[in-house]
Amino acid sequence: MSAAVELVIETVGLKKSYLGKVPTPVLFGIDFQVAAGEFLAIIGQSGSGKSTLLNILGALDVPTEGLVKIDGVDISKLNDDGLAILRSQVVGFVFQAHFLLEELTCLENALLPILVRSGLATAEETEWIKTLLTRVGLGEQLHKYPDTMSGGQNQRCAVVRALANHPKIVLADEPTGNLDSRSGEDVFRLMRQMSAETGVAFVMVTHDERLAHEADRILSIEDGRMRQVAKVEHSLASAAKG
Repeated sequence: MSAAVELVIETVGLKKSYLGKVPTPVLFGIDFQVAAGEFLAIIGQSGSGKSTLLNILGALDVPTEGLVKIDGVDISKLNDDGLAILRSQVVGFVFQAHFLLEELTCLENALLPILVRSGLATAEETEWIKTLLTRVGLGEQLHKYPDTMSGGQNQRCAVVRALANHPKIVLADEPTGNLDSRSGEDVFRLMRQMSAETGVAFVMVTHDERLAHEADRILSIEDGRMRQVAKVEHSLASAAKG
């Protein structure tokens, strides 16, 4: 990548092993970069190290060896407070399960990162979140609870929640894995749209290679090692025609 490109993720020689009676290596020297606004897909078999990598990029886990920079900051230099700020303000998360709080409404769930950060959402912040929810088709669901909404609606709310604090990066771990094909494609297109409109970089782990080929780039992890995958353009459109 050109030096003029703003990098929001950079890893050099990233390794991860889980210690025990017999150490278990999971990642072997991962080197990669993600540019601001890029939409990246990571594919690979179960147990290949995809989720471990995502946890390290989200400062939820630490590497055994190597450099990890998030938004230009070497995360090994951050203390617990610094890591908490990074997770709150720089990185957003979308998981396979939406993890909405059942006792909160759709709007309250989407506002939650702001409330955790500041204790109170301003009128402007609340209106902005309402606008986002309306744009993703949840304008009539603002005051509904998760158990009265569909799986796709809950996951769209989770995407808005991930964007609440204006992060630089959203890490999405199998975000369509619990959804039917149509709802999964809708959530994927929503993330692509939000990335394009807000300039937020998305790193999406997925088993769905059709969706992966709609990303800007595809990386594959096999046995803890990463390689780039050639894209097949317009795969969703071709599938729809078929």
